[in-house]
Amino acid sequence: MDQSVGDLIKRKGLRSTVQRRAVLVALQGRPHSTAAELEKWIGVGGEGSNLSKQGLYNVLEDLTKAQLIRCVEPAGSPARYELRVGDNHHHLVCRRCGRIEDVDCGIGAAPCLDPLEDKGFAIDEAEITWWGFCKDCRDVAADA
Repeated sequence: MDQSVGDLIKRKGLRSTVQRRAVLVALQGRPHSTAAELEKWIGVGGEGSNLSKQGLYNVLEDLTKAQLIRCVEPAGSPARYELRVGDNHHHLVCRRCGRIEDVDCGIGAAPCLDPLEDKGFAIDEAEITWWGFCKDCRDVAADA
């Protein structure tokens, strides 16, 4: 596995285990993956696998708490994980196919959006999800 992944894990104060490295490598190029998708790519629970299903969820929790990955939970969808952390971005979700795309904040600085009333909260982040239909789903609907 990539040594830089192991170094990144160590810099966050975690042990660089095969399982943690496998999850981070699996998420490279596969943003917004579900735990089920990660299971498939990593080979969780299979013969010769070093990671059980519960172990995968433990790794996801550890990496999320260490802010190495971000958990995104669109309504009606299983939790999804991405490597893009520490910036101020939001998401577009297709209502038909479930595709998720990152969208940079128009303002650039967190929280990117202010509520009309803060109710005494010290707000440091806003999480925004836009819902609609991606181009592919719109094209399919137009052809039908």
